Amino acid sequence: MIFDTDVLIWCLRGNRRAAKVIDSAESRALSVVGYMELIQGARDRREAALIRSFLKDLGFQTLPLTEAISHRATVYIEEYALKSSLMLADALVAGTAVEAHEPLCSGNAKHFRSITELELKVFRPE
Repeated sequence: MIFDTDVLIWCLRGNRRAAKVIDSAESRALSVVGYMELIQGARDRREAALIRSFLKDLGFQTLPLTEAISHRATVYIEEYALKSSLMLADALVAGTAVEAHEPLCSGNAKHFRSITELELKVFRPE
């Protein structure tokens, strides 16, 4: 399963539901876009190291961008950006999940609902 950044942030903040959904996943991955969002959001080097350790300890695989993901994300932006306010990072994350043939777990369902080929697992923190 690919996890959107929001679910990982909930877990890092101690949300038990987020920890449970991550623990129950057979496989754990995130887009390199999500990885960059997490590191960019770190307040200092210690927190960045904590994030890297968290991902490593839980066996997360960071999936790189590919030409196919970029193409798919471009199509999503062209099709959905004006209709549903799909943003660049979300298009790349969705493209990664679809190209990897993996479901995407996100608490931001409204960002992804219009993408019919995406298998979306909606996360609710409470």
